[in-house]
Amino acid sequence: MGPWMHVASSASSVSSPSSAFNNAQRAAYPKSDINIHLKNHSNSKVYTSMSPVVGDLTITTKRDVRFDSIEILLLGHTKTTLEGMGMPQEVTHTFLKMVMPIPESAYPLPRVLEPGRTLTLPFNFVIPSQLTINACNHARLVEAMQDYHVKLPPSVGAWERDDMAPKMTRVVYQIKARVVRDDDGRKTRIMETTQPIQVLPATPEEPPLSITDKDRLYRLSKAKNLRKNFLTTKIGCIRAEALQPSAAILSSDGRRVMSHPMVRIKLVFQPGSPRALPPTVTGVTAKLTAHTYFSSSTIQSFPNLGDWQGIPGTIDRRGQYSTSVALPAVTLAEQPAWTSHPSLARRDSGYGSSVGSCVEEEEDYDETSSDNDEPMKRTAVSSSSLLSSSTATTSHHTATLAVPLSLPTDKKTFVPTFHSCIVSRVYTVTLTVALAGKGGGSTSLSVVVPLQVAVDAAPVATAPTADRPPSFEEAAADEHLRPRVLQAPPEELTAREGRASWMLATAGAGAVATATEAHESARVDELPEYAQSGWRRRV
Repeated sequence: MGPWMHVASSASSVSSPSSAFNNAQRAAYPKSDINIHLKNHSNSKVYTSMSPVVGDLTITTKRDVRFDSIEILLLGHTKTTLEGMGMPQEVTHTFLKMVMPIPESAYPLPRVLEPGRTLTLPFNFVIPSQLTINACNHARLVEAMQDYHVKLPPSVGAWERDDMAPKMTRVVYQIKARVVRDDDGRKTRIMETTQPIQVLPATPEEPPLSITDKDRLYRLSKAKNLRKNFLTTKIGCIRAEALQPSAAILSSDGRRVMSHPMVRIKLVFQPGSPRALPPTVTGVTAKLTAHTYFSSSTIQSFPNLGDWQGIPGTIDRRGQYSTSVALPAVTLAEQPAWTSHPSLARRDSGYGSSVGSCVEEEEDYDETSSDNDEPMKRTAVSSSSLLSSSTATTSHHTATLAVPLSLPTDKKTFVPTFHSCIVSRVYTVTLTVALAGKGGGSTSLSVVVPLQVAVDAAPVATAPTADRPPSFEEAAADEHLRPRVLQAPPEELTAREGRASWMLATAGAGAVATATEAHESARVDELPEYAQSGWRRRV
C-alpha cells in the first residue's frame, strides 16, 4: 500500500441576503466533510492511457443528513476564454464523463448520513485510450478531424513546469464526488468535492504532413544570393531544403525524451561563375515554437494547415498563442562534404529550372508570443531569376546537414501534439543556417519545419498466461470467435474418392477400409479440428 493523497472539501452553504442569518444557520448546521483519497498519488504524478485511478471517498457528518444518491465521476473538460463585446466569453466542452457504479448494498439503510459514522465508498477508474464517437459529433470540413477529436487531449495549463499554454486555454481532468438529494423531482447537491489529476495520453507517431504553399505556418525551403558585399556581383545562389523530422517521443510521464528527432537539410549552391566555391557552414541554431489554437466554437479543419484567421465580431471567435524556446546549440563536428554535379549544356528553352535559376525570398516571420492572440503574419516578396540562363551549363554543388534536436524537458513541459474540438497544439522548429563565402561575404537561411511531440505508451502489467492452461471462459470465447470458412474439397481428394469406389467394386471390403482410413487421415492432417460445418482457416 502506497501513500494516499488527501483532499478535503466542505459542504456548500445556503445563500441568504442576511449575513447574520447565514452565521446562525452555519451554527445550526455544522459543516460536513467529504474527502477523496487517491492511492499511490502525489502532486507530480502523471497518468497516461490505461492507467488505473483507484481510491476511496469518505463522508463524515456532524448531523443527520438525508440523501438519495452519491455520484463519483471521472471528468474531462476543455475550457477556452475569448474577449467578447462587453465581457470575456468562456466556453466549456466536456469530452469525458465516466460514472462509477455504486451498488445498493453500499448505501446505509435508511439513506441518512449519521453523525460520528464515516461512510467509505471505493472507486476504480481506468484512463481510456480513446473517446467515444459521441464526444465529437459536430460538422467538419475535413473528415479526418473526427479521428483526432476522439483522441484524449493532454492536461493543459496546470503543470509544475511551464507548458507554454496561454491562460485562455485549459484542459482539466478531475475526480468529482457529490451527494445528491431529490427534493420534489429537483436534484440538489448537498456536498461536493473534486480532485484534479494530470494526464498525458499515449499518442502514436503520425505520418508527415502534406504541406503546400497555402500552409503559412511552415517554410521547408529558402533561397538567397551570396555576395561579398551589397555592391559587388553575386558569388552564387544558396538554397536550403529541409525534410520533415520524425516525432519526438516522450516517456509516459513526459520527463524524458525516448527518441530524439533529427532534421536533414539539403544545401544546394549554384555558383555565379565556374571559379566560385561553395560556402562554409559557420553555425546552426534551432528554436522550437509552441502554437496553441483555440476557438469559441467547434474547430472544423486543421488550424495549422491553411490560414488560421480570427474574425472579430462574429460568433466563431478564434485565437492563437505562440511562444518559443531556444534549443541547445548545435555543434558541427566537421564541415559537410560538398558534391559537385555537372550540368549538361543546353539551349535556353524559355523555361526556368531549379538549378539554373534562384528565386530569393525576403520574409518577415514573427514567432513571438502575443497576448492579443493575433495570428502570425508573413510577407513574401519574390524577385525574378537572379542568375541568367547562361549559367545553366555551370555545375552545382550539394551538401546535407543532419541537425539533431534536443528538447529541454528539464525546463518546460511539452504536451503532445493534439487536436480537440475547441483547442489544438502543434509545434514548429525554426532552423537557421549561417554560411560564409570563400572570398568573403556571409548570409543565413531559415527554414520552419513541423515537429510532432508524441508520448510513449506505458507498459501494462498483465498476469502471465503462458504457464497456465486457458480457463473455460477463455476457451468458450476462443471457440466462438475462431474464424471458419467453407470451401469445396480439393480435386485430389475427389479423385481419390472415385478410385476408392472403383476399388470397392473390385478389391473387396478390406481394401476399401484401408483406403478410407488413409483418406480420413489425409483430411485430418490438412484441416484439423473443425469439419462439421466447414473448415478452420489457419492464421
